[in-house]
Amino acid sequence: MYKRILVPIDGSQTSTRALVAALQMARDSGGSVRLIHVTEDLNQIVSYDPYGAYPGDLIKVMRENGLKILNQALDVSKSAGVAADQRLVEATGQRLAEVVNKEAAAYSADLIVLGTHGRRGIGRVLLGSGAEQIIRSALVPVLVIRSSQESDTRPLSHTEMASA
Repeated sequence: MYKRILVPIDGSQTSTRALVAALQMARDSGGSVRLIHVTEDLNQIVSYDPYGAYPGDLIKVMRENGLKILNQALDVSKSAGVAADQRLVEATGQRLAEVVNKEAAAYSADLIVLGTHGRRGIGRVLLGSGAEQIIRSALVPVLVIRSSQESDTRPLSHTEMASA
């Protein structure tokens, strides 16, 4: 049914649960996945650093971390026998939902599969909900995989990803 599945990933257990679900669907349908990791625009944070770090250092670390997350997910995809590619996307001045929707259109995705931490109440108000933004604005169906517990926000090791 769904042949081209876009999977935004951030390295958390919830994100990995979404990846596993997407890989199962792609394998069952003979489809493929595109993995994306979005680095947020941190101009407000990095324009001034009282500790003397250079903004470029933080951006470099964010890129390296994003590529590590993508490469681990790509390895998992390959070991599952699913065709996959990856993109690191730098979101300068764009909301997460805009970026994901542009990537879905560029990939001609028929489905977006993403994890959500399921924040409610004040946590959602303070931190926002990227999943909610994507659901509200997506032009293709969205499958949301909920966190099974609060600890799902912890990044997975490569070994844990491979066994997920």
